[in-house]
Amino acid sequence: METTTPITCSDSYDHQNTQESCIRGHIIACGGGADHKDKGGERGLRKKVKRFFHSEASSNSSGVNSSSVAMASFETSYRGKLTSRPSVVIPAAPAAACGGSNKRALLCGVTYSHEHRYKLKGTANDVSNMKNLLTNTFGYPAECIRILSEDDPCAQDLIPTKKNIENSLKWLVEGCKWGDSLVFYFSGHGLRQPDFQNDEIDGYDETICPVDFLKEGMILDNDINKTIVWPLKAGVKLHAIVDACHSGTILDLEHVYNRKQRTWINNLPPSGARKSTSGGLAISISACEDDKMAADTTVFTKKIMNGAMTYILTETVKENPQITYGALLDTMANNIENINSERWIKSRIIRKVLRHKTIQEPMLSSSTKFEVYDTKFIL
Repeated sequence: METTTPITCSDSYDHQNTQESCIRGHIIACGGGADHKDKGGERGLRKKVKRFFHSEASSNSSGVNSSSVAMASFETSYRGKLTSRPSVVIPAAPAAACGGSNKRALLCGVTYSHEHRYKLKGTANDVSNMKNLLTNTFGYPAECIRILSEDDPCAQDLIPTKKNIENSLKWLVEGCKWGDSLVFYFSGHGLRQPDFQNDEIDGYDETICPVDFLKEGMILDNDINKTIVWPLKAGVKLHAIVDACHSGTILDLEHVYNRKQRTWINNLPPSGARKSTSGGLAISISACEDDKMAADTTVFTKKIMNGAMTYILTETVKENPQITYGALLDTMANNIENINSERWIKSRIIRKVLRHKTIQEPMLSSSTKFEVYDTKFIL
């Protein structure tokens, strides 16, 4: 793992902690970053962010995205820069563009290649693994899979900028109909920010970070829910697989599964805001709970970096294509427990010092309760 390096982000403000480890071992410092290590400086900057969040909370009611507004203001104080390529509006492709197939997928792998401080090395491999699973195991046509990555700088409309991701999410559900199977996959950074709409039980909105998130803002769970969950009609099935920190309820689905208790837990918003589909089914598998960190690791291949959740999920399903959701969760949890035990042995000191590198159990959520041990995992 690389040496952890502080980065500053207003959206990760935490009332209890001034810094916490992010996905793949980075440190999210909610103060002034490397140049503002003194407690007084960090506390003053956090107060500015907190005051701004509260003063701008009402802007959401007029249709202003809270992430964009917050980040725009924070840039004035922080002056943090992220080189990003201009976003291009992508017209939604009709179903005919997929040759009439009822399968469509959007795969996003963000490496943040212009900023070494929080660059990720495993996301490109994650996308490759997921694409292979979709095409080889579940029969997704290659032309029905849209990949957003930083591999080709000339493909401006396929860079994972905020605008491109948002437009591609719309493309994913455009014209969805009975019998369609849709997949949204994301590998990259994930953060949290205070919830001002009272639609989060824990008081925080979860977010994913596009390549230009410091400039354009993050994509909130509220917006993802409205874009790809609301439009799902009866007979349409969507899977979201998100390998990022704080991704537990990234789709804001109404039910969260507790594997140990083998029961569904209510995740309805306190405000009563709509989080449901239009009759379809949305299922999300996330790398960790909302307050936990995901991890990249070379433990599986020794040389190649992979997102832990993505690698274990894809390998498990390839080995057993008939696996149920319940068996998948149990197998992944057992593999993760074995890996963590082997890596850290039984040393409490090592576990404490390197706790941000511990691989977390994945989390399952759904728009509708179902029998996880009787239902096959089919994308």
